[in-house]
Amino acid sequence: MEPQNSYKRRPHWLKINLPRGVNFYQVDKLVKDKNLHTVCQSAHCPNIGECWSRRTATFMIMGDVCSRNCRFCAVTPGKPQPLNPDEPRLVAEAVRDLNLRYAVITSVTRDDLPDGGAEHFARTITAVRRAQPGYKIEVLIPDFQGSEKDLATVLAAKPDVLNHNIETVPRLYPLARPQANYARSLELLRRASEYDVFTKSGIMVGLGETLDEVREAMHDLLDANCQMLTIGQYLQPSRNHLPVDRFVTPEEFAQMRHNGLAMGFENVQSGPLVRSSYRADEQFITKEAFHEESTV
Repeated sequence: MEPQNSYKRRPHWLKINLPRGVNFYQVDKLVKDKNLHTVCQSAHCPNIGECWSRRTATFMIMGDVCSRNCRFCAVTPGKPQPLNPDEPRLVAEAVRDLNLRYAVITSVTRDDLPDGGAEHFARTITAVRRAQPGYKIEVLIPDFQGSEKDLATVLAAKPDVLNHNIETVPRLYPLARPQANYARSLELLRRASEYDVFTKSGIMVGLGETLDEVREAMHDLLDANCQMLTIGQYLQPSRNHLPVDRFVTPEEFAQMRHNGLAMGFENVQSGPLVRSSYRADEQFITKEAFHEESTV
């Protein structure tokens, strides 16, 4: 890999438009007024302009400081603040105000909490259900250090989609995710598949993995009964983060999507700017239609 103090120049297919428009600024104001956090901001998501212009946002609960320090992630590591007991209500109000028919809720990792924040997740899901009955909820959760009880707490609140990213191939975990465990993440997805919920995961590429390793990781996810998959380009958030090994071409992303569907995933979103929650509502609709057709 290149030295960490250097950036690769981004190719033309990764150029993005600057955020602007009435909807964008309305979402920005709403988030600020309610003192909420979004992964769109904290993770430096390249799609923030597009998504907020569509009046969609991914809410990040339990603060904006993470108890882990993954070397690919832009979220600030450190000592998190105490939980805000009003946050579930505030997130529910924001979902209602944006009229989100599909809400995506994620969080920082809270290894400092006895339950990893599982009950806070459950309370947020319940609050959103009450504010927007009948609307869909996707949660992108941490691994809860492998606790089956904490996972069950979240699933008991009945989200529609349980998302947990493996992020990269197992060989790169010591480099990119030293506090995480590949097998533990796969086991979380396998356990979740035993509940009445759609399961989803995501992989970054461009960190130094091989295409064979990506295919092996995809097979591992299928073996864990993961149904939906996102694949996107890793982008270096700062000079203190892991450098980009290479920029994967749009053609390669298209081939990975083709391969994933051929392997048996029910929905695959694969592209340079694809992220876990990017157009998640559309991915869910496609997945739900697939599920209905397969049961006819």
